Amino acid sequence: MRRSNLPAELNRFVGRADERAELTRLLGESRLVTVVGVGGVGKTRLGLKVASTTRNRHVDGVWLADLSVLRDPDLVALALVEALELTDHTLRTPREILTEHLVERRTLLVLDGFEHLLAESADLVRELLRHSPGLTVLAMGRRPLRVDGEVVFTLAPMDETDGAGLFEERARAAGAPGGPDGRDPAVVHELCRRLDGIPLALELAAARMPLLTVEQVLHRLDDRFRLLTGGARGGLPRHQTLRTAIGWSHELCTPEERLLWARLSVFAGPFDLEAVEYVCGGPGLPADEVLDALGGLLAQSLVAREDTAAGPRYRILDTVSAYGAEWLAALGDTERMRRRHRDWYMGLATWCELEWFSPRQAEVAACTDAALANLRAAMELCLEEPDEAHLAQHLAGTLWFYWAGCGRLAEGRHWLDRALALGSEHEDARLKALWVLGYVAILQGDSTAAVAALHECGERARSVGNAVAEAYATHRMGCLALLSDDMPRAEELIGSALEAYRELGELNSNVLMGQVELAMARVFQGDLEGAVALCAEVREVCEERGERWTKAYALYVLAYAAWCGGDHGEARKLLSECVTINHTFHDLVGLVLGIELLALVTASEGDPAEAAVLQGAALPVWDSVGLQLFGSGYFNGARTLCERQAGEVLGAELYGASVREGRRLSLDAAVDRALSERRDPATRITGPRAPRPFRTAGAGHAEARRLPHR
Repeated sequence: MRRSNLPAELNRFVGRADERAELTRLLGESRLVTVVGVGGVGKTRLGLKVASTTRNRHVDGVWLADLSVLRDPDLVALALVEALELTDHTLRTPREILTEHLVERRTLLVLDGFEHLLAESADLVRELLRHSPGLTVLAMGRRPLRVDGEVVFTLAPMDETDGAGLFEERARAAGAPGGPDGRDPAVVHELCRRLDGIPLALELAAARMPLLTVEQVLHRLDDRFRLLTGGARGGLPRHQTLRTAIGWSHELCTPEERLLWARLSVFAGPFDLEAVEYVCGGPGLPADEVLDALGGLLAQSLVAREDTAAGPRYRILDTVSAYGAEWLAALGDTERMRRRHRDWYMGLATWCELEWFSPRQAEVAACTDAALANLRAAMELCLEEPDEAHLAQHLAGTLWFYWAGCGRLAEGRHWLDRALALGSEHEDARLKALWVLGYVAILQGDSTAAVAALHECGERARSVGNAVAEAYATHRMGCLALLSDDMPRAEELIGSALEAYRELGELNSNVLMGQVELAMARVFQGDLEGAVALCAEVREVCEERGERWTKAYALYVLAYAAWCGGDHGEARKLLSECVTINHTFHDLVGLVLGIELLALVTASEGDPAEAAVLQGAALPVWDSVGLQLFGSGYFNGARTLCERQAGEVLGAELYGASVREGRRLSLDAAVDRALSERRDPATRITGPRAPRPFRTAGAGHAEARRLPHR
């Protein structure tokens, strides 16, 4: 099955057959095709339909990047990284990540809603096409990208016959009485002419059919056209036609629906009912009346409903939102509504941070994903006012669980750097952003930035008496020592932080992760028994609280201990859960460590060929993590030992072939392969084994040092 992130279901109107055929032909002949046309003409629907039917041409997938929800031009490349479902923990720029990923792949990249970020989008597309010969780009917008080699496909409005068909289809869907036989075809055709065959305008008119006849719709539109043009209909441009249709729909809304429409314009991307009730409820529209008003806008096709992993969400069309924004400005209420919007998403982020340490971790991850466009908008507002920099720092710091736990390091670094570049007299907010920046920088392998941020955090925290921030700074300095193979220093710092956490009554996923990291420092120094005790305690607390992310790392250490004790079945069971959890949260560090330890377990079970396949499957993940976990010999020990064991039995040629087989697997396929319990005894090869780094649970320090490291 071809990989894709296109919507599972497309809207019913997807252009005429001849338009689809022509666009399909152009995509087969050109590397860059841009569908242009007036708002509401159906560019997005046509483009998505054609993209979905050409998947077989693009063996490495068809991917949609919706740029309409972006406001920050610096995030265009990152939006494409996310659209391609790439998770990267390195310091490579999003452009570098894209270029390296696409260079040898045959991919169709679909860009939608780029016109407000035209310069940045055009520059990026130009660069990607230059470096990626197998890349094809299909763009949909109101104007061309103006990139060399671009083929522009102008999407024309519908003719009267097709427009009448769409109108009747949408009228029936809206629950209009009667049908084509009960409506005068000539009047329907006249309506299509008056609306210039623009699909969105026709849909808005059809949504009124349960209440009005076609004649009434036509009459009301005709009155509005005359008002705008002084009776000279012929000169009305198509963009004004759509605006007229939207304005007419606005006039037919109830006062409550019009007010909600205006207030909804502050949202970016999808939003849920609770957000609408809080943000949009107030003077003129009590919160308990919001649902009815939203239902009215849904019924009129002004708002769309969509299902997401976080549950049902709503979205207001860009053209409809722009009209509402004008009305909100006319009411003089824009700034107040933007602040209410920001306050809601600040509160949502705080709730998500608290709920991350609970059985709702997966729900929190999905909720934050769904709210990302609105969280960005909230961050932007905070950054616009210098005296509100502390709010940006607080929000960027509060989302640490998303940046570090859900594979969003690059985006987190972007917002943390921007927020901390501004001065603030609110020390607590700045301190939190500093230790979170240090954490993110460590995971990116940027030790220089990490040390600078954590040192500043520690110094400031001591000067103002913020013991919590000081503990986090100490903890993350210990984490940096752990990844730098300085185990005594790591044990000292992390142990000190854990003691401070206990005194402060601090308990959350970060604190438990510190206990796992202390266990790692001890296991690498030969104290396997002490490490197991620490992780068994973490596992127990995690299971009591429903915490899974930190639990996965505890399972990794416990699995290592089981393997050292010769209990391969228990090690595999623990690692299977570890890999599953880390894959769920897109945590590449935990995922690659788990897969590589599974490879070592597999080799110890007598299947070196499968072990080599798993090692190969881990290599692309390492490319995203960077420098084989920043050059740590201890963390790379399982890989080195497995390579030696499997290579000795298989020989260089067979080992290399198995590694190459694994490297060709996608991430999902690699995880499926790692979790597979199928083991064909006929494929197992017995032979001499290299000594294990730990023979028993009570192995001492000297035995521990047999673990190979660089």
